[in-house]
Amino acid sequence: MKTICSVAEMQQWSDAEHKAGNTIGFVPTMGALHAGHAHLFTQSTSAQNRTVVSIFVNPLQFNNENDLLAYPRQLEQDTAIAQDCDVDVLFVPSYEEMYPAGFTTMISAGTIAEHMEGLHRPGHFDGVATVVVKLLNTVSADVAYFGEKDFQQLAVIRKVVGDLNIPCVISGVSTVRDKSGLALSSRNARLTQPNLEKASHIYSLLCEIVDECRAAVTPSEKIKESFVRKLEVSTAGLVEYIEIVTSETLVPSLIASPGCTICVAVWFGDVRLIDNVRI
Repeated sequence: MKTICSVAEMQQWSDAEHKAGNTIGFVPTMGALHAGHAHLFTQSTSAQNRTVVSIFVNPLQFNNENDLLAYPRQLEQDTAIAQDCDVDVLFVPSYEEMYPAGFTTMISAGTIAEHMEGLHRPGHFDGVATVVVKLLNTVSADVAYFGEKDFQQLAVIRKVVGDLNIPCVISGVSTVRDKSGLALSSRNARLTQPNLEKASHIYSLLCEIVDECRAAVTPSEKIKESFVRKLEVSTAGLVEYIEIVTSETLVPSLIASPGCTICVAVWFGDVRLIDNVRI
């Protein structure tokens, strides 16, 4: 596996691979890799001739400086995981390489980013859109792989790539969960053991809701109230939001029915977790 740290070298490598007739798969990450990331890598390595993984903790997408400082950085471990998954290139640019002196351009993620995560994390998706576009332009990927756990992020990236005519297919990959059902996340490592066990209630309650919605037409407000009450009574979790949206457009739906996705954000202590299930 080759490690590249400069934009110019990454572009040269990609140009050479395309000239050789190879397709390039790409997985952008912020490091702190786990089995969920590894699943994304294997999706790419099994379908593309070459796979690039980036590791860059992007400050533009953090609206909380403490969250940025607390984000785990473990390059040696991450390198070993990527190598085990037969990744061809690990792209690890510095802040100065991604945002050189004088950098001022930002991408607006638009209306699709205004609620749920966008409402509670102002500027987050503008930062995500900006860094992903820069990375896609640098890597020149044919296909980029994103996990469906970050449901709104996936929708935002698809919208931005489509609107800006970026020639890259955005592939969503199913959420990887541990045996309790908890969605794998780099943030899970920061949970206390009691909260780690209680956090599994998020997915079990979402599954209960899906069963209810399939059995009968249910108003979204009733579903929201039920989820908040059950989760906060049974765990130490604090629900930041629960929204029921149409799966393709992310427009809020008054009825929780097939074709919708339920998205939640829950705090356990100082750790914020997100999850979603499709009805």
